Amino acid sequence: MVIRRERGKMRADPQSMTTRPSAVAGLFYDDDPDRLQTQVFDLLADVAVSTKVMPKALIAPHAGYAYSGRVAAAAFATLRASAQTITRVVLIGPAHYVHVRGIAAPTVDAFETPLGRVAVDLQGLSTVADLQSVIRADAPHAPEHALEVELPFLQTLLASFQVVPLVVGDATPHEVAHVLRRLWGGPETLIVVSSDLSHYHDYETAQRLDAATAVPAAAALPTATAVSAPCLSWFRASR
Repeated sequence: MVIRRERGKMRADPQSMTTRPSAVAGLFYDDDPDRLQTQVFDLLADVAVSTKVMPKALIAPHAGYAYSGRVAAAAFATLRASAQTITRVVLIGPAHYVHVRGIAAPTVDAFETPLGRVAVDLQGLSTVADLQSVIRADAPHAPEHALEVELPFLQTLLASFQVVPLVVGDATPHEVAHVLRRLWGGPETLIVVSSDLSHYHDYETAQRLDAATAVPAAAALPTATAVSAPCLSWFRASR
């Protein structure tokens, strides 16, 4: 299979590959490529980030851009200094639509957004294929917005990358940590955890609970488990 990639996007003969098409373009973000690109550029332009910041892992929200686009941009803008180094993104988030026993990895060759196709790192998926918690299934990925909404930011910022998309269902923090350890890699690998930390609390309560989740996670403590976040109960910071 011959694949050409440009700025994180992939071009190939459609008959030689399988693609997971966009499920929420026009709903969670604009379905017009030019308007979407402008929207992402504008969101990132509003963020001032130290050039010394080079994160290994990010937690980014997955609501529609109208609601959480600015927060997502604040996370992804920290990649500016390391954008040329990152060639693989482990993108992991919760299952919202299809029940999953464990962690679902896709069988397709690429994920698509209005900005183009992103190649799936099949070799990376093979490194976790033997784990009992990991299943190969496209059904959980087909309608899922949690991973898809992060891709336009990555496509805009990174020069060229492959993605390891993982949808988490009934999996323990230990099982998720085991998968992340296998895929941790070096500076070429970025971990993106897609999560809305809270959905329904008042502002003061959300601030308190979010801080209780974010502070230990940012410190990368092996014992930090984010049990208060509705979309992050499975996440455990591990290195």
